Amino acid sequence: AISTPYINTIPVHQQPEYPGDIEIEKTISSLVRWNAMAMVVNANRDHDGIGGHISTYASCATLYEVGFNHFFKGNNGKHEADQIFFQGHASPGNYARSYLEGRFTDKQLHNFRQELGKSKGLSSYPHPYLMPNYWQFPTVSMGLGPLGAIYQAQFNRYLKARNIIKNDPKVWCFVGDGESDEPETLGALSLAARENLDNLIFVVNCNLQRLDGPVRGNGKIIQELESIFKGAGWHAIKVIWGSDWDGLLQSPQRDLLMKRMADAVDGEYQKYTVSPGSYARKHFFNTPELKKLVNHLTDNQLTRMLRGGHDPKKVYTAYHEAVNHKGGPVVILAKTIKGYGLGEAGEGKNISHQQKKLNEKELREFKKRFNIPISDDDVVEAPFFRPSKNSKEMKYLHKQRQKLGGYLPERKPNAPPLPIPKDDFFKEFLSDSGEHSLSTTMGFVRIMSKLLRDPSIGKNIVPIIPDEGRTFGMEALFRQIGIYSSKGQLYEPVDSETLLYYKEAKDGQMLESGINEAGSMASFISAGTTYATHGIHMIPFYIYYSMFGFQRIGDQMWLAGDIGAKGFLLGGTAGRTTLNGEGLQHQDGHSHLLASTIPNLLAYDCAFRYEISIVVQDGLNRMYVQNETLFYYLTLSNENYKMPTMPKGSKEGILKGLYKFEKGSKGKSHQVHIFGSGTILREAIKAKEILEDKYDCSVTIWSATNYKRLRSEALAVRRHNMLNPTKPKQKSYIESILEKETGHFISVSDNMKMVADQINPWVPGGLFSLGTDGFGRSDTRENLRRFFEVDAACIVVGTLYWLSEKGELPTKTVSQAIKELKVNPKKAHPIVL
Repeated sequence: AISTPYINTIPVHQQPEYPGDIEIEKTISSLVRWNAMAMVVNANRDHDGIGGHISTYASCATLYEVGFNHFFKGNNGKHEADQIFFQGHASPGNYARSYLEGRFTDKQLHNFRQELGKSKGLSSYPHPYLMPNYWQFPTVSMGLGPLGAIYQAQFNRYLKARNIIKNDPKVWCFVGDGESDEPETLGALSLAARENLDNLIFVVNCNLQRLDGPVRGNGKIIQELESIFKGAGWHAIKVIWGSDWDGLLQSPQRDLLMKRMADAVDGEYQKYTVSPGSYARKHFFNTPELKKLVNHLTDNQLTRMLRGGHDPKKVYTAYHEAVNHKGGPVVILAKTIKGYGLGEAGEGKNISHQQKKLNEKELREFKKRFNIPISDDDVVEAPFFRPSKNSKEMKYLHKQRQKLGGYLPERKPNAPPLPIPKDDFFKEFLSDSGEHSLSTTMGFVRIMSKLLRDPSIGKNIVPIIPDEGRTFGMEALFRQIGIYSSKGQLYEPVDSETLLYYKEAKDGQMLESGINEAGSMASFISAGTTYATHGIHMIPFYIYYSMFGFQRIGDQMWLAGDIGAKGFLLGGTAGRTTLNGEGLQHQDGHSHLLASTIPNLLAYDCAFRYEISIVVQDGLNRMYVQNETLFYYLTLSNENYKMPTMPKGSKEGILKGLYKFEKGSKGKSHQVHIFGSGTILREAIKAKEILEDKYDCSVTIWSATNYKRLRSEALAVRRHNMLNPTKPKQKSYIESILEKETGHFISVSDNMKMVADQINPWVPGGLFSLGTDGFGRSDTRENLRRFFEVDAACIVVGTLYWLSEKGELPTKTVSQAIKELKVNPKKAHPIVL
């Protein structure tokens, strides 16, 4: 059965002895609760509206404290700690415990959510970018934590299988029951079971409440999740009832009580939480037999009967079972109360998620309920409280953490640099391809294949694909390095007689996630953060259809920036007119716009193999030698053409975003500069021939590899000049290289016009942009480029029009060119308005 009775999975007689001093732990937990509450209350008193969450941590405090005191392993100064995905909205509880441990000051807690200036406060949620030595995993974007935890556990097994790490730490993921509605939360459960990830534990805080109401008012979220997890192959442990219920569940009325427990829906249980014991006596214990069962209990006792997630003995029992379970992942479904301990201020109420403040009466009730040693005169100020270092509570707290290996959370971003290959290694990729035509995708694959064979860093490379290896010409790697599988290959593949057959291996190096971009990106993030989680650098190369990157999994891309992931994202089959035949859903012309939103991402649109080589070498050096927290995005195409030799002196321009590829002819009447990117640079070169032969134009061709970087650097210079008005003005790179150029500037690419328009303010006389705005179409490249007006003929027309706008040509010249080049002025406009 995938659904069991609505009682605890582990019966009383199987409970292990509780190993700790439960009274001291209760005191510590109460102090953490108080300080977490006080942190949010104080922040909102001083700065109304700054926000914060009290209720989530109030519901899961016991779930965390049992883990901190008995299970969560620290790193002993190394990188061996358990990897814990803390529930994002519960961050005040993490800060409050670290405060007791002496890791934070009163000032830092008082300045919660005030990170700027001299305050040096604590970030709102788990953000490694903001607290790089504390938080490991960003989790507050609902669903990404559970998804990331599953792939982190799998990646740990991958590293162990390849003998890169020896220890296999536990991965704990704390999830809210409302968070389970996010598709990402439950979307990869079958992978965890299929891979037998017994290093993975989910703890679902089932407080039955979302932000605005019950999670399943008309049902039972615990029973629903049990069925889902067990059906996916997980070992499910329910922690529903506290020890107060043990006697009732061992009585002769056990079956009747269990039936009533099963019949009541979550909306009713939420009502029992906020009602007096008399209400539960009347409505829950609603038969003579059930009423008799609780006759010996007062209404107050009925109100205080613990749910399982608030009982340390029950939680310890579940955790003990989970860490010792073998053969597969474990989920613990712990029933709690949202806002537990807040009383009338929000315990179990629909408003509790938004609760930020407590009045004097509510503070006194909180203090009394948890026996906080603060005087009645001081309680109204909600002061932070930390016992003396020599108190029994502090000695116990530190002793337990020392036994487990140190304090958590902790992030250690200190991996040693890698021995990156020198210039000679990349030299062959800087010359022309001779008579051979190839795509930029194949150029990249050959660079990566050579890196995989490099004795110094080859083992550190992690190729990642979402079931598209053959699409990108990577099938040769199947046999060379193998596809990782925890089971090896238990079958003879249908293509076993071929040279490039599909080969799975227990120590395979390639990660193939199936048709699953979100899972592939989660693997990229796990691989790209090993410098912080394991103290070693891995180098992920994740190649995918560019349309299914930022557009499909943009939230994970943002998370990659926050977590400080390093590595290379390769948007294959890029370009709205270059990927011919696939149509609207597949043709990407805007991923560079989406990439421009991520501050620590460098995005390149490369036209030639040598550009890719220069960018990859730069990325390896900056990320893995200089230890910069960056990651790279390169768009790659599937159009074959001959690759030229790198022009001398162009390396700096390739990396900074713009360099002169081919100078214009001398002795012409009009000076024109065309910025081309990716495959469309070749159309610009064709347009140059027409313009120089027929229209008396000298055309200089530039390769624009990175508009985002050009803009970012120019903005930085503008800001410096604005804030230092009396000092000599600085010049940005783009201003410096264009200031001595005469003529007019046009840009063309296989991307939307806005990609190039980013640099318009710094181009002398402005920039006239051509691009591929609008939905994609299915057709040949020739027809697509004419439709989107980025082929050579349209570039010529656009250039002549810009010259006429600048007063250098009569408009009749433009009209004549339109006729001669057979450009239809009545054709459909690609943009849908």
